[in-house]
Amino acid sequence: MELQRKVCKILLAGIVSAAFLTNGLMAQEGNDNDVSDEVLLELYDGARVADVVDGLATVGYIDVGVMHPRMAPLWKDVQSMDHRISGIAVTARYGPTNRPKHPGADLTDPANYEVYREWRGYWYWQISDESFAEYIKPGTVLVIDNAGVNDAGSTGSFNIMDWTERGMVGLVSAGGVRDIDEIILQRNPVYTDYYDRGRGERIGRNELLDVQRPVVVGDVTVFPGDVIVADTDGVVVVPRRVAVRVGQIAYQELVDDIDNRRALYERLGLEFDDTVRIREEPEIFFERLGLPLDPNVAE
Repeated sequence: MELQRKVCKILLAGIVSAAFLTNGLMAQEGNDNDVSDEVLLELYDGARVADVVDGLATVGYIDVGVMHPRMAPLWKDVQSMDHRISGIAVTARYGPTNRPKHPGADLTDPANYEVYREWRGYWYWQISDESFAEYIKPGTVLVIDNAGVNDAGSTGSFNIMDWTERGMVGLVSAGGVRDIDEIILQRNPVYTDYYDRGRGERIGRNELLDVQRPVVVGDVTVFPGDVIVADTDGVVVVPRRVAVRVGQIAYQELVDDIDNRRALYERLGLEFDDTVRIREEPEIFFERLGLPLDPNVAE
């Protein structure tokens, strides 16, 4: 009987400890999933990777969400800052095909050209399609996991413009980008591992495996709806569950940095640029968005 009482006490203590831990984690992570994309897009507009990384550390997410340094912009313009992006993740995953890499006909024979065209069309529309495009809307950052896909170019100068027309603000892709000169000329913001770029078409090389499911890009897990911020420092992914508080902390840091740098610009006689543009005061900004006035004070 005594042994049973001791076992019950141990089990009860474990249950209580687990409950405290669960409640603590839930309190830390909050209910940021309930905040709209529109609020998050405005909160993160103009955010810098460095401030967001600091915000993640402040809420206990040290070294979480920061992609590998090889994930870098294809181009940058530090005057307009048009290469910088922030938005909401839409995800897709391509994988190397395990199907025959030819239509089963001798393609050296011109008589089989139509066979090739039919096979090519089938591959693009049925095997390696772009069904994720229907999820793209204003403020989307498209995140593509396509590492190791047989040198296939999942992204080119045409489809990236189609995605942009739908509202995509930037692309984060493990690799598989081609037509790079045109993409740079078009000023489509792209963050990728340049050394994993793809030269060939998708036909006979890769297949679309998942849409709007978690992917791994740059050694980071990305869920649909996460917040993506990218600049020349790299790419950072903010889990949706902490996106509000991290975004608020990042905004506070940005405003402080602007104030301090602006004062130095004045003393040094430098011409003001957009990086020291006066921003809305944090409390006023947060109140307008319907967010807590101070992210570091428990309500």
